[in-house]
Amino acid sequence: MQARLGDRSLFPTLGTAVYANFAGMSPLSLPVATAIRGAIDAIAAQGGAAGWELLGLRETVRASAARLVGAEAHEVGFVPNTTAGVRAAAFGLPWSAGDRVVCFAGEFPANVTPWQRAAALTGGEVVMLSVDAYAEDPELGLAALERVLADGRVRAVAVSAVQFQTGQRMPLAAMAERAHAHGAWLCVDAIQACGVVPIDVVAEGIDILACGGHKWLGGSMGLGFWVLREHVAAALRPAVAGWTSHVDAASFLLEGPGHLRYDRPVRPRADFVEDGGFALALLPGLAAALDILHGLGVEEIFDHVQRWNDALEPGLVARGFTSRRARDPNARSGILSLEPPSGVDVIALHHALERRGIGCATPDGLLRFAPHWSNDVHEVPRLLAALDELLTEGTAAVATAP
Repeated sequence: MQARLGDRSLFPTLGTAVYANFAGMSPLSLPVATAIRGAIDAIAAQGGAAGWELLGLRETVRASAARLVGAEAHEVGFVPNTTAGVRAAAFGLPWSAGDRVVCFAGEFPANVTPWQRAAALTGGEVVMLSVDAYAEDPELGLAALERVLADGRVRAVAVSAVQFQTGQRMPLAAMAERAHAHGAWLCVDAIQACGVVPIDVVAEGIDILACGGHKWLGGSMGLGFWVLREHVAAALRPAVAGWTSHVDAASFLLEGPGHLRYDRPVRPRADFVEDGGFALALLPGLAAALDILHGLGVEEIFDHVQRWNDALEPGLVARGFTSRRARDPNARSGILSLEPPSGVDVIALHHALERRGIGCATPDGLLRFAPHWSNDVHEVPRLLAALDELLTEGTAAVATAP
């Protein structure tokens, strides 16, 4: 069965009538779930033999992930989640006392906390800028970034490709240009972009990218990837490594006696983060998820999702919601977030929508819809009808306390 835009037949067991929470977690499609079950069954039946066979799949999946973001395969390493990739960058940065990194208030903490901790341990500093200026006018945000960069000692700019609350798509190429002019790296949390927003690490000047697998990629929680561009790999100082981080790490298991050593160097490329036991059973699932994205095309997925959001947004605005979606189409993502009308408890509304089979989320008090390739625009009337029931005057279930 082939994936098709607007067709959820690859989610035969999904019980939610309108699932629009791919920015939170993707349900497992049939190909992904089947691939993971097959790996589990193989390990159950064969043990280590199946493990070695699954390890052989890594290079195929590595190349597929690289293709998704315009990287080279050797620039991709597998990580359990976005945080692990950001942490490898933050603690691997060649810090000196007084160095600074730019982060953004309003971002998901996965792209802030590791930098804060690394700076605290090295005598560095985290400079917090606001993402709000970018929604008002990207030039205002870029001017603020330029001022901090011009002050000196900035080693990295850490930003999300897409803001998890509002869906604001950040001007990565312009940010990279300014960062590079001052000798800083651009480090991108791409979990709200990869799989729904076209992204190219070369064209956009991204030095390091991290992405978990369980949102727009359509894989399982527990396996994602990061990109460490070749031109920065040599400068990174891996702060944490494991036995499989070494060059020829497994030769003592495969090539007979005399190969057990402890002085082999850590590999100077992205896969040094693959430092121990590996989520082997999840690897075929990520492979299947990436195959779906490549088959459909991310640009086509993006356009499809925009049509869904275009259909829903005016109906919500007419019902008193305030859209936080970017006015500029080039700054949009897969996310449509809105402020609720006055007097509506957004948490209660969220729970009530879920009881009616509408999957969404409420990041920091906004009502967020995040459809993907499997959503169909014909779902929108059902969603609006459910809202109408809940917003009827006097509906206590979603009203704020007086």
